[in-house]
Amino acid sequence: MITVDAPRLLGRIRELGAVGRDDENRLTRLAASDTDKQGRDLFVGWLRRAGLDVAIDRVGNIFGIWQSPENAGQAPLLIGSHIDTVIDAGIYDGCYGVLAGLEVIETLKASGFSPSRPIAVAAFTNEEGVRYTPDMMGSLVHAGGIDVGTVLAAVGTDGSVLGQELARIGYAGDEEPGFLKPHAYLELHIEQGPVLEREGMPIGAVENLQGISWQRVTIDGVANHAGTTPMSMRSDAGHAAARVITFLRDRAKGSKAPTVATVGSIRFEPNAINVIPSRAVFTVDLRDPDEQHLRAEEAALASYLEQLAAAENVTVSVERLARFEPVLFDLRIVERIEAAAKNRGLGAKRMTSGAGHDAQMMARIAPAAMIFVPSAGGISHNPREHTEDAELVAGANILLDVVTQLAS
Repeated sequence: MITVDAPRLLGRIRELGAVGRDDENRLTRLAASDTDKQGRDLFVGWLRRAGLDVAIDRVGNIFGIWQSPENAGQAPLLIGSHIDTVIDAGIYDGCYGVLAGLEVIETLKASGFSPSRPIAVAAFTNEEGVRYTPDMMGSLVHAGGIDVGTVLAAVGTDGSVLGQELARIGYAGDEEPGFLKPHAYLELHIEQGPVLEREGMPIGAVENLQGISWQRVTIDGVANHAGTTPMSMRSDAGHAAARVITFLRDRAKGSKAPTVATVGSIRFEPNAINVIPSRAVFTVDLRDPDEQHLRAEEAALASYLEQLAAAENVTVSVERLARFEPVLFDLRIVERIEAAAKNRGLGAKRMTSGAGHDAQMMARIAPAAMIFVPSAGGISHNPREHTEDAELVAGANILLDVVTQLAS
């Protein structure tokens, strides 16, 4: 039974994790930024040294392709994830799956394996969605879910334009997004949650992925003096926002469904200590693995906002930022993941992904599935993000086994 080169895989994870550090040692590689370019350059260098064909599409998605004259006409097996990060990130999110994909290809090449179809590894652009929206952008374009022109015209939080930034850093490629039509798609990822660690399971066979609803809510009231305006005579946008936050939390906690609700960003205007807020703007993140449940939660929020506007004498408007339906992954691949774990003497748990991933976009165009490994403390999007080396290697070996089967 062949295994991946553990020192090479772990060394690359740490080397890429050192790219994009600021003076305070915080890791940040936002999409199409200077630090993203540095990470991309390092990755492309590894692809070329591995003898892979490198292709880059117009939205900056990077593909390293292993093919031969014998299999060049076949649809490729695609392994992927992303290497952009959040602000002050950990080193594993996304990067582990990309580098493990490269490691699997190199291991198979060295073993003399002759795949029946090409095998490719992808690093998708702007999965995190921190600088540009929507998130999972590169894979969404590849799957045909959003127009290329719309993506290239996306304006970032810093006022930059994605297409211009990709050209500036040298990653506005020539290939049309979607040029590579996969036979199947696999993504290896840290769980980013506490379930595997809590249950002592080394491998997660991900069978579905939660639907995601992102909205931006704006509440307009009236700014007034904090000391002279009686409580009964206020149109307080800040208090109205607080009521929405409490409503969402209470409803999610009281539900028998696995719904989760988060208000992750909020701002007040004029944002002064002695002025009643005239405006509150905040985001709502709703997730549920069942589409009907997710729609019910969206409807409940809309109804509550309507009642709130009348009760608090405020005006409420809502902007939809992103909406993705729940995803069911390919059962046959999920079963292969379970069987591969058993064959290596490892336990595996079927599970739901609470986070969004490129795999949910690729599932639109090809059979897809994900492999999870534990996250210490369930922590991610944080410099304390950690997975033990042995767990990282175990996950890469499961990926190796499933890829070998799907490409045989």
